[in-house]
Amino acid sequence: MARSRYWKLTSDEMGDFNYDESKLLNWEIKCIREPEVEAHFIGVFMFKHGTAYDYESVKGICYFYNNIDKEELPKITGFLQGKFNGKPMEKGDRVLLKDSKEIYSSKDIGDLAKEMETKFNTRAVISLEFEDLTAEQLKEFGLPEAKLLPIPTK
Repeated sequence: MARSRYWKLTSDEMGDFNYDESKLLNWEIKCIREPEVEAHFIGVFMFKHGTAYDYESVKGICYFYNNIDKEELPKITGFLQGKFNGKPMEKGDRVLLKDSKEIYSSKDIGDLAKEMETKFNTRAVISLEFEDLTAEQLKEFGLPEAKLLPIPTK
């Protein structure tokens, strides 16, 4: 199974992609607050096959945070829960929205990134990981070759 990861994508670029959503394994929106050297960020992500929570795999949208004031966490959780529902489950510096609505389209992911940028005063950087796509399909879908990180597999 060939896997491909695209990184350092912007919310504006996401509107140009038209990929097979069933081939998207996971996505991440890293929302960075300036100055970047202070490492203040919120990472919103979703894994197609679920996120590990103790010994179970939990389906739904999740986020992690670094150097974010704890008083801001309910606002982040509330914003995501308002859009996607789900039951909040906390584990360390991660919050999982169990059984939330799942999104896979480039438009939905790009729109969420734009909303996060505006609502939480951040700059979004997006990563997408796909499985079982040929080089021709990747080009067909409009994914930029310059931002491709092939993932070696057996």
